[in-house]
Amino acid sequence: MFYRLFHLQCRFFIVAIGISIACWFISSSVLAIETARPNVILIMVDDLGYNDLSGFGHPEIKTPVLDQLASEGVRLTNYYAGASVCTPSRMALLTGCYAVRMGWEQGVVGYKMGLRDGLHPVAVTMAEVFQEAGYVTAMSGKWHLGSDPPCRPHRQGFDSAYYIDKSNNQTRQVWRDDEVVETKFVNRHLTEQFTEEAVEFIGENSRHPFFLYLAYTAPHFPVQAHPDWKGTSTFGAYGDVVEEVDARIGQILSTLSVQGIEKNTIILFCSDNGPQPGQAASAFPFRGMKWSALEGGTRVPCIIRWAGKIPAGRSTEQVVTAMDLFPTLCDLAAINLHDSLGRLQQSPDAEQSMALQHLDGRSVAKVFLGTKTSLPEREVLYWHGMGELQAIRRGAWKLFLNRKATVSGLGVDGELPIERHEALEDLAQGKGPVLFNLAEHKDELFDYSAQRPDIVKQLSELAERKLDETRQARIPLWQPKN
Repeated sequence: MFYRLFHLQCRFFIVAIGISIACWFISSSVLAIETARPNVILIMVDDLGYNDLSGFGHPEIKTPVLDQLASEGVRLTNYYAGASVCTPSRMALLTGCYAVRMGWEQGVVGYKMGLRDGLHPVAVTMAEVFQEAGYVTAMSGKWHLGSDPPCRPHRQGFDSAYYIDKSNNQTRQVWRDDEVVETKFVNRHLTEQFTEEAVEFIGENSRHPFFLYLAYTAPHFPVQAHPDWKGTSTFGAYGDVVEEVDARIGQILSTLSVQGIEKNTIILFCSDNGPQPGQAASAFPFRGMKWSALEGGTRVPCIIRWAGKIPAGRSTEQVVTAMDLFPTLCDLAAINLHDSLGRLQQSPDAEQSMALQHLDGRSVAKVFLGTKTSLPEREVLYWHGMGELQAIRRGAWKLFLNRKATVSGLGVDGELPIERHEALEDLAQGKGPVLFNLAEHKDELFDYSAQRPDIVKQLSELAERKLDETRQARIPLWQPKN
């Protein structure tokens, strides 16, 4: 009897050990699978011009962290924000669509748009797709896509959100999901606060794949330096603020290193549009600023790093838009975007049925990974921040449909060297559409329309067709019913 009990206990003990070992192998396998999926950190700054990083040519502002990030990844010299102002730019980034497909017509939330207007909940965001794929998702920073409850970030795919709902010159409140947690924020401390939130999120989720959208308000006006950075730059308050952002991104990178996940994290840095008129920011060598369809309005710095996966130390002239980032990041994370969109767009309420989301972006993952040097040409459309389609680019050719938009208006006026004044006057005196060759003249001052009427005709017709397409497949802007 004793022998049988002893034998039975031994069998139970062996089985228990076997189960424990099996569970350990299973949990280890799950952890290995999860950690094999890359984390994604999408960093967007506000109103940073093309020339405002030392790695993009600024003579005084020093950004060693971002310069190092570029040396370890890819520097994009032909990257376009999704629009020339805040709200539509963020719509394009997070949905992969031109903002007009999301119902945008002009301006930003709170200026030329209603204070309660926003991105419709029916729209599928990048965060929702990553969330559905099993990622933990979070945002920290500026939202500017609607403050009504259905539009808030934690109902647009983010598991958690710490944010201001509009620009830092339009509000004084900081939110956490549905709760106001600060009623009078100190503008000069926002970059620090958003970074601290991001660092905490990374620490809490370092053993699970995560998607983090870090949308700094800096260097959007009012430009006010943090006390620890005040006077540290030789380029005044604007330089102080940009250099703080660079250092704060350094804190993010250090956190990844401490957690041992820096090699398994994709980091992408970009700006939402070009420099605000009247500020110290610069879009050199391009003409135009925020609001404008000239290059300086949307052509901004962009850097991507994925250590060990994306070959380091490269620059690419491939034309990439903010709309491309949605399908590209999904591609890099091995997420089937087509299938995910199909599932997420199935509405249980027939009355909520709307046009399916038609992506304007395409994946450029192969260019980033170095398996292709370039992709076939495709068109890029440019809207002025007040809502008018003004230009189209294909290859090196860029056509302005309205000549006036190249010489005057919001975001166009700016100082020019004396030797270029004559070129601007010649441009203003011409008639009809204006055709620029960006490979020959980056400053958009020399008109080729008389020499190449064939290109003018081709691009005019293409712009008309594309505009019709965007009008046919639209999700309406969210607007309150009362």
